[in-house]
Amino acid sequence: MGAGIGGLTLATELRRRGLDPQVYEQAAELREVGAAVALSANATRFLRDRLGIGEQLAEKAADIDGLIFRDGRDGHVIGRVSSRQEYHDRTGAPYYGVHRADLQLMLKEALGEDALHLNKKCVRVDDREQAAVLHFADGDTVEADLVIGADGVRSRLRRELLGYDDAQFSGCHGWRGVVPPEQIPSLPDPESIQFWMGPDGHLLHYPIGNGDQNFLLVRRHDGPWAEKSWVVPAEEDEHLTAFEGWDPAVTEMIGSAPATQRWALFHRPPLQQWSRGRITLIGDAAHAMVPHHGQGANQSIEDAIVLADCLLEGLGQGTGWDTARQRYEDLRAARVRRVQITSLATADVLHLPDGPRAEARNARLGAADFWERSLAWIHEHVADRVLTPVVS
Repeated sequence: MGAGIGGLTLATELRRRGLDPQVYEQAAELREVGAAVALSANATRFLRDRLGIGEQLAEKAADIDGLIFRDGRDGHVIGRVSSRQEYHDRTGAPYYGVHRADLQLMLKEALGEDALHLNKKCVRVDDREQAAVLHFADGDTVEADLVIGADGVRSRLRRELLGYDDAQFSGCHGWRGVVPPEQIPSLPDPESIQFWMGPDGHLLHYPIGNGDQNFLLVRRHDGPWAEKSWVVPAEEDEHLTAFEGWDPAVTEMIGSAPATQRWALFHRPPLQQWSRGRITLIGDAAHAMVPHHGQGANQSIEDAIVLADCLLEGLGQGTGWDTARQRYEDLRAARVRRVQITSLATADVLHLPDGPRAEARNARLGAADFWERSLAWIHEHVADRVLTPVVS
């Protein structure tokens, strides 16, 4: 349930392998949430090799040329990690920046229109002995052998499993934007993904397929998040005021896109169990994380592939759905927990005040072994390698 990246990936893979998944999405049309997504090798290998959308991705996405850390005030390079070719050689797959709407369209076409049901808001799931029954706001009901909750960071199914809303504010808020290249002539290394760091804030940006730069501007937030909504109207030029005095390339970029909304960055703590009865969670519904490692969508894709493999393995070996779902959770829980925790910690590292700790951070970011020590475990991971091969 849910036509985000994880839900569409899972359904497409299950259908490719002979099952009949149906996707129910509450929106009347697929709309972007955030303009773009960075897809690292731990996800693109499956989109290319399993789902068969590698050519479409290559046409629509920007193939990112390495990672660069800069000082946000004067722009000098602190660390430069992995060129495009080095990344391909190390991981065996590309690192893409792509418009989220383009990716959703590719996945929707790979799945097939007949398996996608829009304007279907689920209001209740009855977990009965013979089947789960989904009740929708329009009065329809559907029976299912399994219900996969791919309904995102504000997952209704997660709340049903827990009995309460466990969202936690990370202590940061941010502004998002997309800027065409002609408006940012001062930007160095426009084909790379870059972090510009400074006390209490940072700018992350990367290219997408049409040459635009997608950015996330993050600032520390004093005190708890007191607003009712996670997204609030932004005051005029508040993001420019928050980063006044930063490098001209930064202020040029963030000044070229109207920031009409400010986003609170929430996450959810690791669960002890991702399944109950016939319901299983994947993606943000299972492990919503802050975006400082850029791994939300990528971990959802890993989830989808591993869950699909476990379900097919369970069918092939006759061990049943429950065993398959427990195996999926056993294979995924430790990895996503580590990504969640390190993503949270990354904000603290990026936002250090000037002084000895920031100098030590800069030395680490510029070290020759930074990739091996800090990034290889994320990007070089092959999620299905631990599974028994399944013939489909």
